[in-house]
Amino acid sequence: MKRSSQLFALGFRPFYSLAAVFALASVLFWLLSFIGVFHAGGYLQGISWHSHEMVFGFAIAVMSGFLFTAVRNWTGLPTPTGFALAALAALWIAGRLLVITGPPLLAAVVDAVFVPALAVGVAIPVIKSRNQRNYKIVALLLLLAITNVVYHLAALGFPPAWSAYTALIVALDLITIVFAIVAGRVIPAFTRNAIPGSDPRHAGWLEVLSFGSLVLIMVLRISGDWVSIPAVIPTTIIVIAAVSHAYRLALWQPQLTAGKPLLWMMPVAYSWLPIALFLRALAGHSLVGQGVWIHAMTIGAVSGLMLAMMMRSALGHTGRPLVASGMDMSAFLLLQLAAIIRVTAGLFPAGHYQALVISSGVLWMLAFGIFLLRYLPMLMRPRIDGRPG
Repeated sequence: MKRSSQLFALGFRPFYSLAAVFALASVLFWLLSFIGVFHAGGYLQGISWHSHEMVFGFAIAVMSGFLFTAVRNWTGLPTPTGFALAALAALWIAGRLLVITGPPLLAAVVDAVFVPALAVGVAIPVIKSRNQRNYKIVALLLLLAITNVVYHLAALGFPPAWSAYTALIVALDLITIVFAIVAGRVIPAFTRNAIPGSDPRHAGWLEVLSFGSLVLIMVLRISGDWVSIPAVIPTTIIVIAAVSHAYRLALWQPQLTAGKPLLWMMPVAYSWLPIALFLRALAGHSLVGQGVWIHAMTIGAVSGLMLAMMMRSALGHTGRPLVASGMDMSAFLLLQLAAIIRVTAGLFPAGHYQALVISSGVLWMLAFGIFLLRYLPMLMRPRIDGRPG
C-alpha cells in the first residue's frame, strides 16, 4: 500500500501526525512573536491566536485522531477512513492556514465547521450501535463546536452570548471533562491488565462529585458573564473538584505503575488536573495569574495525557509491542519539565519571565520533535502484523 493511502487508513495516523507537526510549528511561531521577531497570527492576533490554536488546533487534532480510532473499537463500526478522512484532515489544515492568512469571515467559517464534522464522524457509529455510554462524548463535542462559534463571533465583532475569553475557558473545561472521562477508562483498565494483583477502583459517588463539580465550574464561568457571583462559590466548587480528582487518581493505584513507563506517564499527567484546579482557585482571588492554572492544565494535564495516549495507541494500532523506548520517556519528561517551567514563570513573573517562557517552549518543541522522529515513520507505514488499520 502506498504511504499516502496508508496515512488515511485510520484516524490516528493523519491527526497524530498533524497534531505533532502543529505542536512544533505553532509554538516556534509563537515564540518568535513573543520575542518580537514578528506578530503571530492574521485574523487572530498574538495571544488570541496562540490560545485559540492550542485548543482548537492542537488539542482538537489529537482528540480527532484518538476518537476516530477508539470509537471504532467501542462500537465495532467504521469511522472515517480514506477519502473522507483525508477531507477532514484537509479541512483542519485549511482552518489553521486561514486563521493566519485568510479573510476573517472565511477563516472563522472554515475553522468553525471542523468540530461539528468531527462530532458527526463520531456520532454516526455511536448512534447506530446504540452505544449510550458514549452519547456524552458526542454531546461534549457539540458543546465544543458552540464555544468555537461563540469565540469567532466575538473575534469578528458580533455581540456574543459570552466573551471570547469565556468561550475559550469553557472550551478548555469541556476538553478537561473529555480528558477525565478517557483517563477514567484507560488508566484503571491498563493498570489492571498489566499489573497482577492490582485493583484500581471507581466509587460511584466520587464519579458524580468529580464530574458534577467540573460541570458546575463551567456553568459558573458562563454565568459570570451575565451576573455577579461571589468569589467564594466558584472557589469552593473548584477546591471540591481538585480534592475529588486527587482521590479518584489515588483509587487507581498509580504507585503500582512505577516500573512501566507507558503506564506511569498517564497518572503523572492526570496528577496535574488537581494541581491545576487548586491553582485556578488561587487565581480566582488574584493570588496567582490566570495563565498559571491554564498552563498547568494545558501543558501538564491535557497535553501530557495526549502525548502518552498518542504513543500507546500508535504502538498498539501499528502492531508493535506496548513498550516505551528511551525516546518515548525523553519526550514525555521534556513535556513535563516544560509544564513545570511554564508554571514557575507565571508564579514568579519578576524573575527571568521571558527566559523561562522561551525555555518551556523549546522543551515543548523538543518533546514533540522526538515524537515525530520516532512515530512519523510508523504512522505512514502499514501495521507490521499485516492487519488492516
